[in-house]
Amino acid sequence: MAAFAARVAALLFALAIAAPAAHAAGEDVYIGHALAMHGAPKYGPEFTHFDYVNPNAPKGGTVKQFGFRTFDSLNQFIIRGLPAAQIGLIYDTLMAGSADEAFTMYGLVAETIEVPEDRSWVAFTLRPEARFHDGSPITAEDVIFSFNILRDKGKPFYRAYYGNVAKVEKVGERKVRFTFSKAEGGAKVRVTTIKPGCDFALESSANRELPLIVGQMPILPKAYWEGREFDKPTLEPPLGSGPYKIESVDPGRSITYRRVEDYWARDLPVNVGQYNFDVIRFDYYGDTTVAREALIGGNLDFWQENESKAWATAYDTDVVEQGLLIKKAVGHERSAGMQAFVFNIRQPIFKDKRVRQALAYAFDFEWTNKNLFYGQYRRMQSYFSNSELAAHGLPDDEELKILECFRGKVPDEVFTKEYKPPSYDGSGNIRSGLRIALKLLGEAGWVVRDKKLVDAETGRPMSFEILLISPAFERIVLPFAHNLKKLGIDARVRLVDPAQYQNRFNEFDYDMIVGVWGQSLSPGNEQRDFWSSAMADAVGGGNLIGIKDPAIDELIELVIAAPDRQSLIERVRALDRVLLWGHFVIPHWHIPYDRLVFWDKFGVPEVIPMQGTSLLRWWIDGNKALALKQNKSGAKTD
Repeated sequence: MAAFAARVAALLFALAIAAPAAHAAGEDVYIGHALAMHGAPKYGPEFTHFDYVNPNAPKGGTVKQFGFRTFDSLNQFIIRGLPAAQIGLIYDTLMAGSADEAFTMYGLVAETIEVPEDRSWVAFTLRPEARFHDGSPITAEDVIFSFNILRDKGKPFYRAYYGNVAKVEKVGERKVRFTFSKAEGGAKVRVTTIKPGCDFALESSANRELPLIVGQMPILPKAYWEGREFDKPTLEPPLGSGPYKIESVDPGRSITYRRVEDYWARDLPVNVGQYNFDVIRFDYYGDTTVAREALIGGNLDFWQENESKAWATAYDTDVVEQGLLIKKAVGHERSAGMQAFVFNIRQPIFKDKRVRQALAYAFDFEWTNKNLFYGQYRRMQSYFSNSELAAHGLPDDEELKILECFRGKVPDEVFTKEYKPPSYDGSGNIRSGLRIALKLLGEAGWVVRDKKLVDAETGRPMSFEILLISPAFERIVLPFAHNLKKLGIDARVRLVDPAQYQNRFNEFDYDMIVGVWGQSLSPGNEQRDFWSSAMADAVGGGNLIGIKDPAIDELIELVIAAPDRQSLIERVRALDRVLLWGHFVIPHWHIPYDRLVFWDKFGVPEVIPMQGTSLLRWWIDGNKALALKQNKSGAKTD
């Protein structure tokens, strides 16, 4: 009760400090240190650090991590090149997010944020002490330059993400204002569906997320980039302003970051207790098995295990048994999003939904989980898995109200059935599912002739390629391809190098890939990049499937314009349900915890926030490090 009373008192104090102020134009404008997507920020203006960090964590030491295969660029903002791991460590953003709220941003480069009640614009006042690594100040001109260069020459994602920013301008010595586009008569949702009972879809509702999205923008130095080609890969260490700078680069082999001793934002509340290592180094390995051996041998310090077989079998070593190398599962409440076999519906053979639905019967998750994953995974059944945003059961009253406005434009099943991917008993016998698949394929115009599935009219066989970048996926995909062969389908598995994969990925030059859509607990404008018609043909964009569906476009806009948390949940569930019944993917699997392996030299914060733990909040524990050094000399590592 005392803690609750203290929280209420802090909230009342925050509201008193950051109350709406009268704007010159007569608007009521909020001016504060932070902004939440919905509701009030958890931390008031006088907070000193986040609850999930150790504010007294010592600085120092080195941590060595794994980089996958290779890199050839230090510019992560463009579609060309393979960027180095965690290159974002060298940049600051206008605001910084917290890990124990769905979506709240706190001032970093920005000292204050201003928004009107309808969130039709946002203004940031920059901290006078904000500096780039060369000592030059971060200015309003740098902010404007960053926005323009990312939108005009960055990845297509930025054009979709910042799509509703109409104007950015300097309105004070250290103040920048972003004005957002409005429909005629107010900031309305861009939907065209008008049916009785659908007036909610035309409510005057701002794009509430845009002020926070702009706050996530990394600030790039105008003076540095104006004389360089931003849209080309580079191995020249860029000028940044963040907690780390690049110390050394061995192209394709390693990158080393060193903590900036005089980092201008070191003591800001959003940074206290974080960025504790003096040196962070990534060594690149072409094979995860070799890298894992390097970890066990002491050449790497920390590993996030993504292979279930390795988690179950690879750490049966003395150093683990003796507690020198720690193997630990750490729970989280993050949305797992969606990982899946992705159909590229730009390809003619996948345009018919019945074909896509049929092929899902060839993936035996239960057998795969039992025999390849050691029973560690849960099946994904949502594009927002492991969160309250996931659709489940049949649509309730509010979600049904939304979906009724699209009846006739979305699959009929969204109203009558709960989506469930095909499932089996784990024995490997999937004959019942293959019979259903053949029936669906027959309805779509495909027949089996001479043990091959062919187009009934043209005789063209069904043949496609499953493109992979990770060798770890071959053992999973090959049984799937074997089951497809039972249907008469020639599914070829092809593993390519990272550069070739990236090029083909950017150009949508694939039939099927393993795709991943990470989702936050507060989905919004990024959904345009994932599913909208506008991004279906944008090279390097996130619409991997190639969806062009007006109903989905309108549902995305409703998600973006959700006026409160509950309406966001209902609208996301409606979007989720429509995506699922489009049979655009064959869902994979997820786990609600992170599998970590690390040498016992670290201090770890006691509190784990909903977003999970982060190595950037850990530190080197001097006593543990000394004991480890002494004990490792007498331990076997194989």
